[in-house]
Amino acid sequence: MAGGLIALLDDVALIARAAASNVDDVAALAGKTSARAAGVVIDDAAVTPQYVAGVKPARELPMIWRITKGSLINKLAIILPIAMILSAIAPWALTPILMCGGTFLCYEGAHKILHRFLPHDTHEEKAPATVSGKEAEDKLVSSAITTDLILSAEIMVISLNSIIDESFWMRLATLIVVAIFITVGVYGAVGLLVKMDDIGLSLLKRSKGKSKLGEALVKGMPKVLKGLTIVGTAAMLWVGGHIVIAGLHEFGANQPHDFIHHLSHVVDNGAVAWTIDTVFSMAFGFILGAVVVSVVEFVKSTQRGARAH
Repeated sequence: MAGGLIALLDDVALIARAAASNVDDVAALAGKTSARAAGVVIDDAAVTPQYVAGVKPARELPMIWRITKGSLINKLAIILPIAMILSAIAPWALTPILMCGGTFLCYEGAHKILHRFLPHDTHEEKAPATVSGKEAEDKLVSSAITTDLILSAEIMVISLNSIIDESFWMRLATLIVVAIFITVGVYGAVGLLVKMDDIGLSLLKRSKGKSKLGEALVKGMPKVLKGLTIVGTAAMLWVGGHIVIAGLHEFGANQPHDFIHHLSHVVDNGAVAWTIDTVFSMAFGFILGAVVVSVVEFVKSTQRGARAH
């Protein structure tokens, strides 16, 4: 009896050690895959504050919480099952999907830049004025969740592609951890960012206008949010360009990859090599995005002309 109990305890200890080892492996893989998707994560964090701009302060956090829940549903209920099925039956499809997502990121980044610095079509639909009410809030939240779906798909597919050689259950566990970790991290940071100016106002009120920290927060947060938008746009072009270049290389179109690879290895400095890779990936992303923007605008103008006649 005692021998059987000891054997059972040994088995339990062995299972516990194996489980602990698997948890460590999942955590390590989640950290690695999250780093690979860092550029899209930055973009995700940069885009979301735009959806609560002009919203009453009391509704900012509830809206962000609704977007957070929508993002988790996007990742865990929609994207994860599709990604896991594809990884099991058609892993070759991941690269084309990544390239489509990368092209979309290039388009978004180039569109932001071109729209900012070049004259644009006066027929283009104007953004509606800020309105209040449940219907307007629902529309903003729905738009944010739709945008999140695209970015989340890119994050999950990038993550999956980096662990494609792992077992099915290890891939599944890692992607679940990545989905929760990135969603909580991104929208937690967004919630903090959008409330920083309110915190500053509160500090100024309590100190009767004498709080330097409060003054710095009130004056500095608009600049921080603007800077984050710029970083997000750069991240779109960098990540999108890099994804498309890597995909082309995988399909045998090696010229862009080999050109950047050669330039990066000319210098014997890791930071400089990374900078070269990033800058040229961004440049490629902008050129690709500008081409897509041109095609989209041409199609739109053609459709408007057809409707006019």
